[in-house]
Amino acid sequence: MGTFFYVVLAFLVGVLVGWFIWGRLRGELDSLRGDLDRTRGERDKLRADSDRLTGELNACGKTRADLERQLRDAQSGGTKAPSQPPAALMSTPAAAKSAPAAAKAAPAKPAAKAAPAKATAANSAAPKPAAAKPAASAASSAKSSAAPKPAAAKKAAPAAAKPAAGKSDNLRRLIGIGPVNEKLLKAQGVTTFAQIAAWTAADIKRIEDVMNFDGRIARERWIDQAKLLAAGDEKEFAKQFPTAGTASNT
Repeated sequence: MGTFFYVVLAFLVGVLVGWFIWGRLRGELDSLRGDLDRTRGERDKLRADSDRLTGELNACGKTRADLERQLRDAQSGGTKAPSQPPAALMSTPAAAKSAPAAAKAAPAKPAAKAAPAKATAANSAAPKPAAAKPAASAASSAKSSAAPKPAAAKKAAPAAAKPAAGKSDNLRRLIGIGPVNEKLLKAQGVTTFAQIAAWTAADIKRIEDVMNFDGRIARERWIDQAKLLAAGDEKEFAKQFPTAGTASNT
């Protein structure tokens, strides 16, 4: 009887110890499962950030290619424009030289004809300077008419566009705008909250095409945020968008 009692007691003790050990192992298993789920969530978040950064990088590459193309077009347009006035200037000396040559050739014939009689030679020699003067005046008029051409060419050159004046806002206060997006927006001429608040559907489509977005401006409510900040309603902005940047962030 005593032996049976000890056997039952040992069995009960084993069951209690096994239940305690199983509870500890089950708790650790649940903790490991929670860590695994949290790790998966962080992995998905990192993938989303990677996709977003890839999109911003592609948008930067596209913007850079457009800027380089515009710079090449501007340089090619600037080198081709001044090439025309020198051609006009080069043609005027030739005309001026040809006029004195014709003036010199013209008086030679009367001299040859006036050889038989001295009186006629003296009379024909008198008008020679008068014939040379019109040629000289024609050459000077040709030079004076050709001189204003470079000035006209300079006036026809288009004036460079002046950058828009005004104080720019800290666009990174808006949710969804980081340093890269801020640079892309400034490259498109967007520097203030008021500009974003006044965007139309066409403006949103143009900006999203440049920044390689797809409905992100509407999802993150850029325009609503910009309207509050443009109006100076910091209290309502902090209430509606508590995760947005503050006035002192950079």
